[in-house]
Parts: sequence; C-alpha cells; structure tokens
Amino acid sequence: MHDPAFQRLYSAQVVALLGTGLLTVALGLLAHDMAGRNAGTVLGTALTIKMAAYVFVAPLMAAATVRVPARALLIATDVLRAAVALALPFVESVWQIYLLVFVLQAASATFTPAFQSVIAATLSDEHTYTQALSLSRMAYDLESLASPVLAAALLTVLDYPALFLGTVAGFLSSATAILSVRLPGAPERTRPQPFRDRVWRGARIMWSAADLRALLALNLVVAAATGLVMVNTVVYVGDLLGAGETGLAVALACYGGGSLLAALGAPRILLITSDRTVMLAGAVTCAAGLSATALFLAAAPNGLTGWIALAALWPALGVGTAMVSMPAPRLLRRNSTAGDRSEVFSAQFSLSHAGFLLTYPVAGWIGATLGQAVAALCLAALATLATLVAVNVWPRPGREFHGSTARKPFVTVAGQPGP
Repeated sequence: MHDPAFQRLYSAQVVALLGTGLLTVALGLLAHDMAGRNAGTVLGTALTIKMAAYVFVAPLMAAATVRVPARALLIATDVLRAAVALALPFVESVWQIYLLVFVLQAASATFTPAFQSVIAATLSDEHTYTQALSLSRMAYDLESLASPVLAAALLTVLDYPALFLGTVAGFLSSATAILSVRLPGAPERTRPQPFRDRVWRGARIMWSAADLRALLALNLVVAAATGLVMVNTVVYVGDLLGAGETGLAVALACYGGGSLLAALGAPRILLITSDRTVMLAGAVTCAAGLSATALFLAAAPNGLTGWIALAALWPALGVGTAMVSMPAPRLLRRNSTAGDRSEVFSAQFSLSHAGFLLTYPVAGWIGATLGQAVAALCLAALATLATLVAVNVWPRPGREFHGSTARKPFVTVAGQPGP
C-alpha cells in the first residue's frame, strides 16, 4: 500500500490498538489490585459495559456528530480516550472504574466506525480498499498477540500503572498521525433530518439491501465462533488439557494465526470470486468448526490428542471469522453514499456487537451449567441457522458486483449512483 494518506491512518490505527492492548492488561491488574478475589466480577461488568456502549452509543454518536468534520472527530475521541487512560490509575473505588470504562468505550464506539468510513472514502479503488481491509484485520490479530508480550516485557522493569502511560502515548500518537492527514469535511445535507431519523438511518439502509440483511445474519455466525473461543478457551485448556497460561496463549495464537492467514489471502481471492462466496464459505467453516468442537468436547480427549484437535479447530474458526468479517466493509461501502456512510458503518458496528450480548452468555452460562459440549452445540446450531438465513436472503452469484469484474458505479438504496 503506497497511498500516503492511508499509510498515516494505518499507523494511527496500529498505535491506538497497541495502546488499547496495554490498557486491557493494565485494567485487569487494576481490578485485581482493588477487588482481589472479586476482580473477575469487576472485569465481567466492565466487559458488559463495553458491549453496551458499543451497541447503544455508536448509532447515537453517529447521528449527533453528523456535521462534525472527520479529522476533528477522530482527534477529539483519541484525546478523550487518552484522558480516561490517564485518569484510571487514580481511581479509588470500583464505580469509578465502571464510569471511566463507559466513557472510554463510548469514545471507541464513536472513533471506530468513523475511522472505517474515512478509509472507505479515502480509497476509491476496490482492490486497493480490499488490501487496506486486509491490513486492518491483520493489525487487529497481531495486536492481540503483541500487546500481552509487550505488556509482559514492560512489567519486568515497571509497575503496572506505567502501562496506562503507554496507552496514553498510543492514543496521542494516533491523534498526531490523523492530524497530519487531510480528510474530507462533514458531508453536505440537502435538508436537515430529525435526530431520531438519523439514529435509525444506518439500520434502515442495512435492512433495505439484501446483501446487508445477509450480513446481519452473518454477524451472528462470527459472534458464535468468537464467543466460544474468547469465553471458553481458558476452560478447555485448563480443565481438559491441564495446561496453564502458556497453553492459553498458544491456543489463542492458533485462532489468531488462522485469522491472519485468511486476511493475508483474502485480497487475491476476492479478485477471482464474489464477496458472497467468500463470506458464506467462512460462515460454513464457522458452523462446521463449532459442530466439530461440540464432538471434541463430548469425547473429552486429553493430552496430545486434545492438543491436536484444538490446534486444528481453532485455526479453522479463525479462518472462518476472518472470511466473514474482512469483506463486510465492502458491502457497506457499496450500499452507502458520502452522506450516509458514517451512519451505515455505525449501524454495522452496533449490530455486530449486539450478537455478543447473546453468544457470550450462551458460551459462559450454558457451559458452566449444562456442560461445555452443550454450549458448543447451541452455538453451532445458532451459526448454522444464521448461515442458512444468509444463503436464502442474499442474491445468487451473478447478481452482485465483485472484484473479478470491471469496476462499476454502485447503487444506493435510494437508487442514486454512489460516489
């Protein structure tokens, strides 16, 4: 990627992600320091607050900031996140953690969809945009691997409050990189719209387009696979395989490695086949991987056999989730215009995270009460049903534009040519 604007925006994303990763580790240590044995409850509540902010705040802020220039909005949210990170080491009670986490995640729920819509507006060529999406996905996966390692290295010479300073540095570096890029101003509106209409605008656009209705179902597939991995990997590794923190890191690295592999190959694959084919293949991979995981857990293998099974299943789930998630912004851009792109990306951000409010409890509560195999089977059933819905509502091959054909102007739901 040789686009100067994207290079600076991508550097902003990378340093902000590293800051977020350090914050995750530091927040866990802060919770343990303040709550002791109840640290898990504190972190669980903080994660719930995070998801609630993502689901409910994103569309509200997209509607409220519709006239704010993109660069000003991104810099302001980076500065706000830096301020929250700077304040966290000085909290004296748990409720203050909850309040600051909500503010932090509300800022992230504003920043992320706005950043994604800016990338969509900056890169007009479809293949170049796909390469950018691949790099962005790889940044997320590498951050999940690199941040804990960086945090561990820093903790060998510093106390954990210093990690918050690393987070502050990450967000401020992101703001500085964005400041150096010339971005489009706020889109012109032909007539003012009521705030309520702006809040629901992105969701209405998603519901009106067949491929985006399919995406809503595919979001559930991703949430099912990701929920199982993120919630229950620690249980599988600890209880079935008898491994500790190193084993957990290896298992999660297997999942991240599969996602990285898919993100690396996606730009070339999308040159010769459609988004529909790639994304539905990813959904089938997720559903099959979850079903195989249920069988794996029912058999309760241990030792080397268990590790071989996990080392095959977790990369497959990583590949499947990336095949669904990475091309999704292409659909969003194709069905939006400069005037409504921010609302559409915010709607997808909100609705995709809403799936986790279902799959996280299924993975955790059912796994704890009825058994891990039952939880995996429930998630496999959910993923299979969502995949069948997506297959039925998405137009058949040949009725959609994809990377293997000459670039065409896409059409918005209003029937007007897009940018």
